[in-house]
Amino acid sequence: MSYVKRGSGYSRDDRYLTTRVTADGHDGFAVEPGRYRLVVSRACPWASRAVIVRRLLGLEAALPMAVAGPVHDERSWSFDLDPGGRDPVLGIERLREAYLARDPGYDRGITVPAIVDVPSGKVVTNDFPQITIDMSLEWKPFHRTGAPDLYPPALRPEIDAVNDLVYADVNNGVYRAGFAGSQESYAEAYERLFARLDQLSDRLRASRYLVGDRITEADVRLFTTLVRFDAVYHGHFKCNRRKLTEMPVLWAYARDLFQTPGFGDTVDFDHIKRHYYTVHDDINPTGIVPEGPDLSGWLEPHRRAALGGRPFGDGTPPGPVARGEEVPAGHRP
Repeated sequence: MSYVKRGSGYSRDDRYLTTRVTADGHDGFAVEPGRYRLVVSRACPWASRAVIVRRLLGLEAALPMAVAGPVHDERSWSFDLDPGGRDPVLGIERLREAYLARDPGYDRGITVPAIVDVPSGKVVTNDFPQITIDMSLEWKPFHRTGAPDLYPPALRPEIDAVNDLVYADVNNGVYRAGFAGSQESYAEAYERLFARLDQLSDRLRASRYLVGDRITEADVRLFTTLVRFDAVYHGHFKCNRRKLTEMPVLWAYARDLFQTPGFGDTVDFDHIKRHYYTVHDDINPTGIVPEGPDLSGWLEPHRRAALGGRPFGDGTPPGPVARGEEVPAGHRP
């Protein structure tokens, strides 16, 4: 597979399936516990957002999850972690089958996260920014007792503004650098990325979280890039002005979130590294997966609690990771 187009910059294909699962079912798909399956890969930062939000809100029973393996080819994500290489509920080997069930002529990206309607076997949506918002708003009757409000009405304009900047320059910015096909496009993405990280560092110097005094959707979205930064983006994507561990404010902020239930306990560093270094063979043709970096620092004290704030607002932390959804031993610090 080719991710780099020589001589040009990287442009993400954002032609997503925007059908929504809503409380009133106005798009034809109503929220219904157990009806849908959230398909993710722990390697993917966009899917990891959904994994974290689902866990924070306690939607494990209402919205069951399928975890694809970390490596895919041009035929899409596969369920090679499951016995027989098939998802036990959908009965398919590759996520592509659910996309083609929705549209036999489907010619866009076969991406995760994807919500699949189990009765029909069809993908409903892969619109990752909307999926997590809808988890907060449309699935609210099925939230756990004590679930945090990740998208509070009073903070939504600010959350949306922060998310737009973080997406353009950081979440997608690392890809614009890593998949750049020219020196000029790489340099432009690199400068925008680190300028934005500097601004975020200034913002977080005296504030524990990005917006308000609690974890919101904005923190989830930034975290999934930061947690991958040293493992893959610094070297593999040439985002190498500094490592995350060399950016004191962001490093402490990321550790604070990592040590918060619902964040670090969903992260699989083995899957992250195997995906990026194996799948992007036009960037890393040898397929060698690096042994480092040392992950022990993620558990070092962060001292961010001194800034105040309430991680879950008026809510409570999630309980233990659901049985069968644990990250394998050795894939975390």
